[in-house]
Amino acid sequence: MLTAAACMLAASATAQVSESLRKLAIAESAVLNLYVDSVNEGKLVEDAIRGMLEKLDPHSSYSTPKETKQMTEPLNGSFEGIGVQFNIMDDTLMVIQPVSGGPSERVGIVAGDRIVGVNDTVIAGVKMSREEIMRRLRGPKGTHAHLKVVRAGIRDTLRFDVIRDKIPVFSLDATYMIRPGIGYIRIGSFSATTHNEFLESLAKLRDQGMRDLVLDLQGNGGGYLQAAADIANEFLERGDLIVYTKGLRVPRQEFTAHGNGQMRDGRVVVLVDEYSASAAEIVTGAIQDQDRGEVVGRRTFGKGLVQRPIDLPDGSMIRLTIAHYFTPSGRCIQKPYEKGKQRDYQMDVVNRLKHGELTSKDSIHFSDSLRFETLRKHRTVYGGGGIMPDYFVPLDTTQYSRLHRELAAKSVIIQQNLHYVDAHRKQLKKQYQTFEDFKQQFEVPQELIDNVLNEGKKQNITPKDDAEVEQTLPQLRVQLKGLIARDLWDMSEYYAIVNEENRIVLKALELLEEK
Repeated sequence: MLTAAACMLAASATAQVSESLRKLAIAESAVLNLYVDSVNEGKLVEDAIRGMLEKLDPHSSYSTPKETKQMTEPLNGSFEGIGVQFNIMDDTLMVIQPVSGGPSERVGIVAGDRIVGVNDTVIAGVKMSREEIMRRLRGPKGTHAHLKVVRAGIRDTLRFDVIRDKIPVFSLDATYMIRPGIGYIRIGSFSATTHNEFLESLAKLRDQGMRDLVLDLQGNGGGYLQAAADIANEFLERGDLIVYTKGLRVPRQEFTAHGNGQMRDGRVVVLVDEYSASAAEIVTGAIQDQDRGEVVGRRTFGKGLVQRPIDLPDGSMIRLTIAHYFTPSGRCIQKPYEKGKQRDYQMDVVNRLKHGELTSKDSIHFSDSLRFETLRKHRTVYGGGGIMPDYFVPLDTTQYSRLHRELAAKSVIIQQNLHYVDAHRKQLKKQYQTFEDFKQQFEVPQELIDNVLNEGKKQNITPKDDAEVEQTLPQLRVQLKGLIARDLWDMSEYYAIVNEENRIVLKALELLEEK
């Protein structure tokens, strides 16, 4: 059944059959009826659609039914499955944590369990891809997944009958008190559930004495525009403009604050980097333009285009750019692009690094024609390519050594961490009954460091010299401690460890603590 948008477009096309459309139809008919070999008509049409969209802007796109489902699940805030966080260790699925209150936790599956079979299919030790394992674990709500589980200390294989259910997908990565009176919230993406998650986090932090907030949008690639507007609303006064959109065939639409925000008092610092994009830039631009808070980090990605999803009858989707969005001061922060040159656009961040823009503020230049003023304090801000923070924090290219990057890229650090936690989970839980005890007292054992380096050698990842090892160890210890905290507790605890070495986070704390 056609959606309303698709029907409207189909009716318009029928009423105005142009020479171009007839030309396209003749070409398709000729290929189908005259071509020397058989062709897949569906694939032919898909390729034609992709060809049209690739010649437009970098963000108009086509997705198959499967791609559409994978893309929309995180934004919709849930999927249907058994409800476990897992990783693959030695070709075996190991449960990191069952989802709290989810179907696996309800039947007794615990962290550290190894799922070796699903519905009479062996999934351990058979080199099955992660995607194939996920396909077998997921399924419609109400269906059964018969699991075979190996548990440390139990000789026999355990069997569980898990009834699949809706599993929430959270868009907030972390919420915790980073300093007395200062809360920290990290938003990973903007989905249908982001606003409710954010309100719950604010309430939790207020109960713990939060007055000021660090809002971390580093690496946030965006999501729903409405979700971004809802978050910005929490900081602004009634009538304050958040963002407006405008296109050639789409009238101006404004999003303004309702005056019912939960964070209209207290200071806020927004953290961004070169991968903060789209909806993340809407929130950042609104807070900066309205002089509601300060922005710390590096110039954002620069995606200021609005896509409208057009659902097609077979479940596929076109995401067509229909408008630009503008910050309250009138900035369009979409970075420049040439139609059809997708690779140049995708290489922008790499080019920024080559040109020194990520390591030196002086390397960033804005045209005077793109100069704007904030609405209350009349500070100078610029459009035309991302949002420049109020306080620039250069990328530290020496923080992670070549050795560290290669160990991480080949999953050596993750795998050795899983082995360590698996072997010491009960001991760690007994010794560190609270996260604060762990944070203050735990030190990464030399045994774990040695295991990481030795496994690296087996995979031909070797240090150039002793100096590279010494450069690697501080960040390696921090990452391992954070990963262990994540596996024993959750992602908030991971960030509570690693943020103490994040220069953008530390700059935000410096600003909040000095006033």
